[in-house]
Amino acid sequence: MAETKPAAKPATSVQVKKSGNAISWLAPLICVIAGFVIWRFVLGSASGFNHPDMSGGFMPEHRDPKGFLSNMYLGGFVVPILIGAFLTMITFVIERILTISKATGTGSNAGFIRKVQYHLANKNVDAALAECDKQKGSVGNVMKAGLYRYKEMITDAELSTEQKVMAIQKEVEEATALELPMLEKNLVFLSTIASVATLLGLFGTVLGMIRSFRKLGDAGGGDAARELSVGISEALYYTALGIGTSALAIIFYNVFTTKIDSITYGIDESGFTLTQSFASLYK
Repeated sequence: MAETKPAAKPATSVQVKKSGNAISWLAPLICVIAGFVIWRFVLGSASGFNHPDMSGGFMPEHRDPKGFLSNMYLGGFVVPILIGAFLTMITFVIERILTISKATGTGSNAGFIRKVQYHLANKNVDAALAECDKQKGSVGNVMKAGLYRYKEMITDAELSTEQKVMAIQKEVEEATALELPMLEKNLVFLSTIASVATLLGLFGTVLGMIRSFRKLGDAGGGDAARELSVGISEALYYTALGIGTSALAIIFYNVFTTKIDSITYGIDESGFTLTQSFASLYK
């Protein structure tokens, strides 16, 4: 008795994109280290203080800062963490700009879809595929995958029209499932920084206020008021840095999600275009 082999799985035009996401764990670590270097050697440069601690070390106890940046150094260990959060936010903003710009492709999605609709109405699938190559974005990639299946279904004599439409729709869904994760990747870091940066700033402010009131208890007379005002000023640097980082993260997060929604709408419209075109032209 001959051995029966299972039916081969139909080939698909969708290609799995292999891409690592090392940036998601390397970037925060590198940025925090860079934040410490900036805090220690830029903000904490001995030239920025009237009474520097020349012994150096991990956290030199400089006193009497000369300017704004030197004042930030006195904030302590929370400052490099906040600087690291800011650098991490900038890193992921740049990474998302590059990725989403590439996914957007060339020209408008609406114009691209109209051109494809025109070619499909004239039953010129090859011209529609050429438009996808020109678009070079996520919408074009999904449309191209669907068009390959579309072209196969035209010559398929075994399936019904409904089955062919379902096959095209399935191909579009598979291509979409590969494109969307690339668009949304790393956005979680921006949303996390938007929340955590403010809390870190408030945490640093509270620590600064604690130090200020402790100094107030140790000092006396006019020196007490001076120590308190200087301490409060130092503590508010935390809040400013935290709120500034959080505000930028929120703004860019909203910009990116709006852009992704636009691309997603174009992908959905491209799938609808393919199925409706095939159903009307090849009954």
